[in-house]
Amino acid sequence: MSTYESWASTPASRKVMQGNRSRDTAPELAIRRRLHAVGLRFRVAYRPEPRLRRTADIVFTKRRIAVFIDGCYWHACPEHGTVARANASYWSEKLERNVARDADTTNQLIAAGWTVLRFWEHEDPEEVAAKVSTAVRASDETAETKS
Repeated sequence: MSTYESWASTPASRKVMQGNRSRDTAPELAIRRRLHAVGLRFRVAYRPEPRLRRTADIVFTKRRIAVFIDGCYWHACPEHGTVARANASYWSEKLERNVARDADTTNQLIAAGWTVLRFWEHEDPEEVAAKVSTAVRASDETAETKS
């Protein structure tokens, strides 16, 4: 039995966990389509700072903007996050570690000169794309004034 199997609550839980996507989720795709439609080009599932070993969902490398679309369950959304019924102590600790890692990632990227934008998967893709687009355009204007 692998380490993973030893803590999985049931075979059904294990199957669900293996089916979770780490990239190209429906919310990510919806946002990326809208950004692409307004002419923005970006990297997908990219490490803004390779030494961190953490991947952003959408990255504008030259503009140093990293976008994260956080899943409500995995990142403990205050509106939609749920509590596991089986093996609750393991899962609550796991989600706490995820939240702490998210904060650390944000802080380290900001310290390295990145703009970090975080959104929840339940947010309207149109609104998210508009906010990202605004940030990108603002970074373009800032770069032009420095030239």
